[in-house]
Amino acid sequence: MDIDYSRYETLHITRRGPGDTVLDIQMKALNGKLPTSGHAGHRELAQIWRDVGADESVRCAVLRGEGMGFSGGGDLALVQDMANDFDTRSRVWKEARDLVYNVINCDKPIVSALHGPAVGAGLVAGLLADISVAARDARIVDGHTRLGVAAGDHAAIVWPLLCGMAKAKYYLMLCEPVSGEEAERIGLVSLAVDGAQLLPKAYEIADRLAQGSQSAIRWTKYSLNNWLRQAGPAFDTSLALEFMGFAGPDVREGIASLREKRAPKF
Repeated sequence: MDIDYSRYETLHITRRGPGDTVLDIQMKALNGKLPTSGHAGHRELAQIWRDVGADESVRCAVLRGEGMGFSGGGDLALVQDMANDFDTRSRVWKEARDLVYNVINCDKPIVSALHGPAVGAGLVAGLLADISVAARDARIVDGHTRLGVAAGDHAAIVWPLLCGMAKAKYYLMLCEPVSGEEAERIGLVSLAVDGAQLLPKAYEIADRLAQGSQSAIRWTKYSLNNWLRQAGPAFDTSLALEFMGFAGPDVREGIASLREKRAPKF
């Protein structure tokens, strides 16, 4: 199947690696903001994994950010729209659900390369990737409770499995940032490397995956991801509670405090 990747506005997609079988997916920084902020970025990051799975010429995908960081959270205009409008909230809920399950169910291996701030929808794909490589000074933050909503997205489905329940609760409930180095230590990411080695290492891993037995690698991924599928009910609950929060009063204070650059008063 021929896929028209040029239709993506917020993702810059090129081919590289052995036989051009590695899809290099770069999340674009838009209007000076970190990648994947806004309505289009959220929607396209959910959609791309279906195309990766359907593209028979692709053997592996690398997800990376552009500029100062790997990814930003949904911008405040998007969050405000979700708080104010039921239809927007319903649409973004579906996109958030699809993003998680599309990454899990994509049969091709995915490698992520995290640098700088890693937040929001990009972080979802980054931590659900089959192999995650982080710069030692990357700054991973799940900022949901700071905003006044439950830690939905990917948090409940993968953080406890990767780093254990005690660490997951500490970082998710307090919105504590995790450096790439610490993320490797607690098992949240696969590897941490110096910044200069981030992309070379991610590409090296992707090339090895692209040159390996595709049936063996894809079936191994499918089998291992049954651990995540078993956690589907926990994820569905967390996502529903997160989006219930977008209709509540705390998110309005969260938005106001971020705009005014002050601590929230919940």
